[in-house]
Amino acid sequence: MFYNLPNCLTLSRIIVIPILAILVMIHRPLTDLAACILFIIAGVTDYLDGKIARAWSQLSEIGRMLDPIADKLLIGILLIAMAAYHHLPYAGLIPAMIILFREILVSGLREFLASSHVGLPVTKLAKWKTMFQMIAIGFLLAGNSSAKLLAMPWIPVELIGAMLLWISALLTLITGWSYFNIGMKFINNRKDSSFVK
Repeated sequence: MFYNLPNCLTLSRIIVIPILAILVMIHRPLTDLAACILFIIAGVTDYLDGKIARAWSQLSEIGRMLDPIADKLLIGILLIAMAAYHHLPYAGLIPAMIILFREILVSGLREFLASSHVGLPVTKLAKWKTMFQMIAIGFLLAGNSSAKLLAMPWIPVELIGAMLLWISALLTLITGWSYFNIGMKFINNRKDSSFVK
């Protein structure tokens, strides 16, 4: 089951990360546009892998493990690369740090709760948050230089990307706080039950 199509699509998202990072480092109009297109393709695979896995009954534990890892690596590494190579205008470093902070916090919570066989389900708002993040990063990868290259210099690509990144950071804070509360409730309930014993 490891080499089924959904898992291969997920793995392709991980494989493409260093290529995207290199394109960000080069930071020329053509490479910015190429990075945006490649990132869009990666985003499509994120949608398709789950869809195909459910439609073809190819759901697997390795797929469930790899999918969120691929998403977090893709978003995390690109945010770091864009911060390092000045792709984050309009104080975009602040929402980027909020997003990375939340991802590490929730990953830690999931690991802690999993050891007690407690799940942390993905909410609808968290899915919206991921969608805003992906669209924001796509715009920021393209940059204003891509708009000029496509003869559309009037489109404020970087401004749109920065605004969407701030919106996704706000959603990130809301969902992160919700997950944190779930974790704290579990800890408090476990404390109370241990006192009862």
